[in-house]
Order: sequence, then C-alpha cells, then structure tokens
Amino acid sequence: MEPPQARLARKINLLLDLYESRGAGPLSYREVSEAMSQHGTPLSRSRWAYMRSGDSSLAMDKGLLQNLAAFFGVDRRYLLDDSTEIPELVEAQLNLLRSMREARVKNFAARQLQDLSPETLARLREVIDKHVRSADEDS
Repeated sequence: MEPPQARLARKINLLLDLYESRGAGPLSYREVSEAMSQHGTPLSRSRWAYMRSGDSSLAMDKGLLQNLAAFFGVDRRYLLDDSTEIPELVEAQLNLLRSMREARVKNFAARQLQDLSPETLARLREVIDKHVRSADEDS
C-alpha cells in the first residue's frame, strides 16, 4: 500500500502538471512560496521538495494543505483526505498531458535536428514511439 506522503506527493505533482497544461507555464517554487506566505503558511524550499517527493511527514501540515488546495482551486479534501483517490477525469487529463509532453519532445527534437534527412528523422521518431509504447506496456 502506498504511504500517505507518497499519495500526497502524487496529488501535488498532478496539480502542478495540470497548472502547466493550462498554458501558464511551469509553476515555480517562488510563486507557490509567496502565495503560501501571504496566507500565513510559509513554505521553505526543502519542505516543498519533501512534499513533492513524498519523503517526509512534514508534508502533512493541515493549514498548508488547505492553502495549497485554495491556491490550485481544488476542494481542500483532495489534499487533506488521505483516502481520496485521483478522480477519473483528472487521471484522463494527466494521460493527455503526458501525451502532449511526449509530442512536444518529438517536435522539439525534430526542430533541433533540421540538418538531418527526412529518413533519419522518421527513424528517430519510430525509436521514440517504440520506447513510449514499451514504457506504457510496462506500466
């Protein structure tokens, strides 16, 4: 069974991914820290790292979790209730986000490799696709 800190880390990282997927770009520690400080729950860089990695019970501060939930615009029970599973819609959105990221990597690689022949680019793309498929099958 997954420890509560690991479940919380998964939820927080999912919120960060969804935030980024909405076009706002990656959310920095500084932005989160400033928002938490404004609401009376200062957040150190090390605590944020522990919360995101699931490595510490320091992540389970109720006031901080309530403020994080408000910051991300989700029901506070999502972060406070240890039994709360990731809703199907959110999981589907996360899968879509992963696909979009993979596509972005492929497109970035193609732009960086402009001097290669179309055949070489096609072979590289096949290798990437094969790797992604095998990783999905292992999951």
